[in-house]
Amino acid sequence: MIILLSNDDGYNANGIKVLSKSLDQIARVILCAPMENHSGSSSSLSLRKDISVKQIEKDVFVVSGTPADTVHLGLSGFLDVTPDLVVSGINHGANLGEDILYSGTVAAAIEGRVLDMPSIAVSSLGNTERDFKVAARVTIELIQRLKKYPLPKDTILNVNVPAINYDEINGFCITRLGNRHRSYPIKKVSKDKSEKVFQIGLPGKGRDAGPGTDFYAIQHNSVSISPLHIDMTHHAIFNNTERWLSKK
Repeated sequence: MIILLSNDDGYNANGIKVLSKSLDQIARVILCAPMENHSGSSSSLSLRKDISVKQIEKDVFVVSGTPADTVHLGLSGFLDVTPDLVVSGINHGANLGEDILYSGTVAAAIEGRVLDMPSIAVSSLGNTERDFKVAARVTIELIQRLKKYPLPKDTILNVNVPAINYDEINGFCITRLGNRHRSYPIKKVSKDKSEKVFQIGLPGKGRDAGPGTDFYAIQHNSVSISPLHIDMTHHAIFNNTERWLSKK
């Protein structure tokens, strides 16, 4: 088995290092990750610009572009082999609810699915060595299950792992995405009158966070597994929208 491994925190981040070492036990791992941190880059591709790739050791490639770029390159002829699976992570922090719209980690997995490859995005609520080892162990269990029981072609697994010891995990839960309250206000960081400088506010706390949601699973020390797909059509109101359009 060949795994294409990427992330959005950069090739030198602890999360991807721990995951790569763990996945080496079950597969050939080709690490193809951004040179720098690209958190919040979503599915951005570096169009109309050159992307440099530097091989720093066997099966380790550092890319000047975004997380989506790294997977696009890896699955579009850059490698001399075809991976069997895309894994993105381990992200340093949660990707719950609307986070997936902005997450470079989830975007790398989405790019894998766009290019017809089974894909998993993995995030840890913590950022210690223990937290990453726990998340890596969870990832291996899911990969072994996927090998035995493949999921439908258009499915992406968004996995969030609580920051606890493995033996404290309260099972694996299939969850839907919750949602957050609106973000905290932007922060002004410059008093220069000629140029105003701001930082984006922190994400809001969970709003739709009841039973069945990814927020709820994490709050109750369970691994959250949210099956995602690329079709963003609001099917439930499709007919209502047609009637709305036909009104005189």
